[in-house]
Amino acid sequence: MGEKRAWVGWIVFAAVMLMVISMINIFQGIVGLIYDERLAISGGQLVVVDVTGWAWALLLSGVVMLLTGFGLLLGQTWARIVAIIVVGLHAVSQVMWLGAYPIWALLMIALDTTVLFALTARWTSSRLAEDFDAGPASSDARSRHAMPASGAPVT
Repeated sequence: MGEKRAWVGWIVFAAVMLMVISMINIFQGIVGLIYDERLAISGGQLVVVDVTGWAWALLLSGVVMLLTGFGLLLGQTWARIVAIIVVGLHAVSQVMWLGAYPIWALLMIALDTTVLFALTARWTSSRLAEDFDAGPASSDARSRHAMPASGAPVT
């Protein structure tokens, strides 16, 4: 059961990181919409069709990531599937940033890879909803401290 709870921790990590990434995207999208003339973009180093379109894409993907992160925290299976797709697309999109912001893009790709690992490894052994519903006073915790008829503690 301890291994199962460890993987729940990975899912919570993935959800929180997804929400952090989403807030960064939302912030960048809002800045891109408000200050589209003031963005530091070097010609030929960033693949962008239109700054406004780029900003809207960041804003909308950030909102989708944020909602998906909340779904993960609630233990929803749909959120896990959507998160895998969204994080995979986010990692691929970071390739466009490599010319303009190589360190940032590599950092985001590494973070996306870690989140993908957290979402996909041990898929069947981590039931987030069951563990959250069980709480700290689960039957497993009670059984570890139960005393059999002989009086010796169960380990």
